[in-house]
Amino acid sequence: MQNKKVFILLPDGVGLRNFAFTNFHQLGIDNGFEITFWNATLFDLTKLGIKEIKIVNPKTHPITDFLKNAQIQIELSQNIKKSKDRVYDSYRFPFSYKGIKNALKSLVVQWFIFWNNSASGLKKVRKKIAENERKTKLYFDSLATLQAENPAMVFCTNQRITSAVACILAAQDLGIPTATFIFSWDNLPKGTKIVETDYYFVWSEHMKKELQYYYPNVVENQIIVAGTPQFITHFDKTIVESKETFYKEHDLDLNKKYICFSGDDVTTSPNDPKYLSDVVAAVKHLNANGNQLGILFRRCPVDFSNRFESVLNENKDLITSLNPKWEQIGEGWNTILPTKEDLVLQMNTIFHSELVVNLGSSMVFDFVAFNKPCCFINYDVPNAQFPDWSVKKIYNFIHFRSMPSKESVFWINSPNEIAQIIERTLNNDANAIVANAQQWFEKINQHPPQLASERIWSAIGKICKK
Repeated sequence: MQNKKVFILLPDGVGLRNFAFTNFHQLGIDNGFEITFWNATLFDLTKLGIKEIKIVNPKTHPITDFLKNAQIQIELSQNIKKSKDRVYDSYRFPFSYKGIKNALKSLVVQWFIFWNNSASGLKKVRKKIAENERKTKLYFDSLATLQAENPAMVFCTNQRITSAVACILAAQDLGIPTATFIFSWDNLPKGTKIVETDYYFVWSEHMKKELQYYYPNVVENQIIVAGTPQFITHFDKTIVESKETFYKEHDLDLNKKYICFSGDDVTTSPNDPKYLSDVVAAVKHLNANGNQLGILFRRCPVDFSNRFESVLNENKDLITSLNPKWEQIGEGWNTILPTKEDLVLQMNTIFHSELVVNLGSSMVFDFVAFNKPCCFINYDVPNAQFPDWSVKKIYNFIHFRSMPSKESVFWINSPNEIAQIIERTLNNDANAIVANAQQWFEKINQHPPQLASERIWSAIGKICKK
């Protein structure tokens, strides 16, 4: 009898949204799989009716984090050498020398880089990570769990978490097939593939080519193009709230149309409060000319700063803040996790908005799933706190080069353009932009997007039979 027991390795909260809160789990059950989430997060999956085995206090080898940081830096240097493109420098985080502890950490990483800054050195670093992780308690605990449970496969939901390495190595050492999911559209150019598995699940043919370019040791039959469950919820019409219900729940004005301002984290867009203020000014101008508009503000779920407070407090008549429904279930920043309720909130925010204004995020795909346009902010503002930051740096990232047409979004090149662009979208002058964005979406993510879970389970089934 075929073994259809599958372990879904959840090394951090990123995978919750894609694999615990969508139709993924139930679809696997419906297809006869016996599913256990191998859960390293603090989230209690049994509340969702999901079988889990907890990974308690997963600790990597003391040297692994240094080696991982060195690996990323070496990969970026190798990418520059290979492509003759300095853009990869923009993915580097500066070394910190604040305090003795940080200075020592930086020096150790730089020492590893100095002695291994080559293609052969990169292999040595990866080999050393594996050697060290095989010495950890986590590795031996993983061996014991896998021997007791005997799954047919281990599927890791995130390719960049070091605590997943020992679990994957234990599976491989027992002859259990392993796979990982590349969880975001911008991950591969950054050198963040820390987990090495037998199979890789990617969003699209475009991402498959990226994987082969950056990791030529990964061969074609190891790569499965499946799409991502990230957008599945957008096609579940059962969770769409009526206008009356949504507006009443969030105290909105039924006579108004709303635009969404989607915030970024402070590193990606430190000037977001000024951009929001500029959008407010544009909306006030449009309302003075007979429009009835409001703003729905959705902050980045991991932005806990108070940097928007003055803009929000001064414009309560225009802005309604719909805070993401994430929960903090521990003390560290990585214990703030998404919830199923937030997927519903996000979907309904999009459904009841006319468009989104944002600085370069994947919200363009969330909105085009509803045939709605995205406006990318594309101008700098003076900020003495962040003198080296620029929108040019953001839009030069590799993942934006995947645009089939620059006219896939409305580009806001100055504050003076915001009102005019919003007006164009409201007058149905966005059809061509939305059509181009749809082409971009189809390039980035396998279509139809709502069948991603089906494609993943189909591939898992084939792997389990081998």
